[in-house]
Amino acid sequence: MNFWYKALKKGQIVTNKIDSNSAQDVVDYLKKNDFVPIEVKKLETFAPLEALNSKVDFTDVVDFTRQIAIMLNAGLTLIDCFAILIKQVTKPGLLKVIQDLNKDIMAGGTFSSSLQKYPQHFSNLYISLVKSGEASGKLSDILLKLAENLEKQREFQGKIKGALIYPVIIIIGMFGVMFVMITFVIPKLLNLYNDFNIELPLTTQILIFVSNFSAKFWPLILLAIAGLVTGLKKYFSTPQGKMLFDTMILKAPVLGNVVRISSLVDSTRTLSILIGSGVSILDGLSIIIETTGNVVYQNAFRSIYKQVERGLSLGTAMNNEHIFPPILVQMTTVGEQTGHLDDTLIRISHYFEMESELAVKAMTTLIEPLILVVLGVGVGFLVNSVITPIYNLTSSFK
Repeated sequence: MNFWYKALKKGQIVTNKIDSNSAQDVVDYLKKNDFVPIEVKKLETFAPLEALNSKVDFTDVVDFTRQIAIMLNAGLTLIDCFAILIKQVTKPGLLKVIQDLNKDIMAGGTFSSSLQKYPQHFSNLYISLVKSGEASGKLSDILLKLAENLEKQREFQGKIKGALIYPVIIIIGMFGVMFVMITFVIPKLLNLYNDFNIELPLTTQILIFVSNFSAKFWPLILLAIAGLVTGLKKYFSTPQGKMLFDTMILKAPVLGNVVRISSLVDSTRTLSILIGSGVSILDGLSIIIETTGNVVYQNAFRSIYKQVERGLSLGTAMNNEHIFPPILVQMTTVGEQTGHLDDTLIRISHYFEMESELAVKAMTTLIEPLILVVLGVGVGFLVNSVITPIYNLTSSFK
């Protein structure tokens, strides 16, 4: 909630806005910082805006991690870090999380155990790394690595969204225009042909049928589309449906390559950070199984976990799974033999990052002309269906 306050400090009147849970919290904050409260008012806000500000998104977690890491590296304690963040953070949702974490730590709890209360914001990977950092006394170094990892994830997600936002908008606009044209505009044009005894081309007959059907039943069509989308969404949320969807995505041209490489980037970078932070290979694999989004790779890592648990090396276990490229298997084997598996995995993750950038560029390059071709075919079909009968009609009068 937003509050406006007027206070006195060092003989001067100070007015400002602040986010807090209640007016009493604002008064307590002012007194703690040597202000003399004069007046505190709650500012009315729009409910949607307040709800938006109460959410904690991925960017908030990234920034929070980076700030904590920098302050710990500078020699501050966790309590000092939270005290500074509480004064600086203006987003109510994130502020509440930080305040709760601060209370737990001041009561004697650990940072990792406090984070476990917010699984919707902090993943198992995040909590495991923090726990490892607390045990080794290198929490600041591990948080810096974690922040870099999260920032790279955010950067890659931004590239994917940036590459897809243009074609998605074009496709939605295209289908929207086609629906309006076929349902409301085309029927009025095609009514001109009813008064003339002319033979209509096949494309025009198809357009008339589709247009008449859409004009009569367009509410049912919209309901059917909504029902189909809802049904598919529910099915793809089941284990069988998710497996089918993820398999289809990996087999899709261009997009499948992007998903495949991005999965390898995340898994190799994550495993490198875990092993470098003192986490065992088995614990690292169990975390990757939970954090990997694609079910196909999730099952592959689950199989690798069982093989490593039986005594096989990580490189040999990867070699038994056919979805991993030879370069990853070879580099993993070399890393195990030299005792520098974490360094080797981070190097291979950099290689896959470069590959992912090329894959995203290739996808962007191919999608744009493909959309133009689809638009051209659609427009050509509509023009041919509407103009050809008019041309035949005018020719019959010559």
